[in-house]
Amino acid sequence: MSERGVLRARLDLLAREVAKFGAVGAFGLVVNMGVSNLLWRTTDIPVVRAGLMATFVAILFNYVGFRYWTYRDRDKSGRTRELTLFLLFSGVGAVIETGVLFTATYGFGWDSPAQSNVFKILGIGIATLFRFWSYRTWVFRALPAKEAVLSPEGFLKQGRTEQVPRVKERPVRR
Repeated sequence: MSERGVLRARLDLLAREVAKFGAVGAFGLVVNMGVSNLLWRTTDIPVVRAGLMATFVAILFNYVGFRYWTYRDRDKSGRTRELTLFLLFSGVGAVIETGVLFTATYGFGWDSPAQSNVFKILGIGIATLFRFWSYRTWVFRALPAKEAVLSPEGFLKQGRTEQVPRVKERPVRR
């Protein structure tokens, strides 16, 4: 396979990963914003504290989506390590997200319902960039080459450029 073909295959795989990450994140956004608005409108919990609580509900929702859909083909051997790193990096993302809301609310006094929603979404967007990088790099690691399934996609995901191996098909029993 040519270098151009390998690059194209890598970009295709990255595009699929980004799309899956985005789909899970979109559902997480709905959960986050729904819980935030529910807390803001029905309780006396301060805006930033309620926003942070909603973020943690969405983090739990997102873990399930990332582990069992977006990164289901990644290493599953160290669940304790994976969950610890996921919570650590999600916490950093929560600080980024809540920091934007905190700055808008207490730094500029922008705390109307519309403004709170705008700055909550802005914070989520900035934190999402950090989360995507950290989850794919540290949390949901790719399998080592000897453990990976040798499909054309898995082969190219490893960065190998030689001929893609042919996988023998098993005969169908009737």
